Amino acid sequence: MANEKQIVGRLETVPIRQAFKGEARDFTTWLESHIEALSDRVGVALSNPQREVDAGDFAVDLVCEDSDGRPVIIENQLEKTNHDHLGKLLTYLVNRDASTAIWIATEPRPEHQKVVDWLNESTPADIAFYLVKVEAVRVGDSPLAPLFTVVSRPDEKAKEMGEKKKEWAERHYKRLDFWKSLLAKALGKTRLFSAISPSRYHWIGAGAGKSGVTFNFAILNKKAQVELYIDHDRETGKGNKAIFDSLHAEQAAIEKDFGEPLSWERLDDGTRACRIAKYFNDGGLAKPDTWPGLQDEMINAMIRLERALKKRLERVQA
Repeated sequence: MANEKQIVGRLETVPIRQAFKGEARDFTTWLESHIEALSDRVGVALSNPQREVDAGDFAVDLVCEDSDGRPVIIENQLEKTNHDHLGKLLTYLVNRDASTAIWIATEPRPEHQKVVDWLNESTPADIAFYLVKVEAVRVGDSPLAPLFTVVSRPDEKAKEMGEKKKEWAERHYKRLDFWKSLLAKALGKTRLFSAISPSRYHWIGAGAGKSGVTFNFAILNKKAQVELYIDHDRETGKGNKAIFDSLHAEQAAIEKDFGEPLSWERLDDGTRACRIAKYFNDGGLAKPDTWPGLQDEMINAMIRLERALKKRLERVQA
């Protein structure tokens, strides 16, 4: 035994058509009878495979069931991936009301891999897409066998990021709606924002007559504000503090003209800019039923803020 040599064979890859001359007749038929070979590689329990199952006017290569009994569709392509088969994959998934789609191809293109990755990120958590590369291999004179390599698969972190992106997108649309409505209302009351377009961001601003100094509306999830934002000096920030201090010296008169106290924020924590603000804590982006009243209050406050600060700001040397 000590003198015996262990012989390790070399894995050889050969053209897939040497193992399976026809895709539907040979490969799909073989896979139907050996579904566990694919199941083991993708990590999904697959059972009850059926060939050429109807999906409307079309036919799916294979339909299986996962461990929960939900349909899994398999699309085979013994060539480079293409748009036609990508379309089929989505068509079959939807029309068979499947939870998982597996696309098998000999040459997955990078462009299609990106699409599958995007689908895994963007679709609901219970929908999964797999892109699998298939090769024909053998060791020495052994029979040819298919080798499956998973190129793309669902990822929990990707799903979480997809959900966050959806939340961001939803928030952007809400902001856009909020600003459209507010700007339409403001147009009949003040010209300050007449040249400003709705935005997907949490704030919109109009020039206050000095570079870097703006009158801003801002909307957050549970609150909103109007403010004079001072960022005139973007090199040292000292000029911003000087403008703020000049206005702050007239705090009593400014607040009398405004009609109520303001929040004076010099921001001495290392922040370059300063602000003078009025906050609204009774509504926000997350409460659409508060929008009409909140917008009226914000517009009214902005008109009063501009009236109290505009002429005084013009007199500040900066």
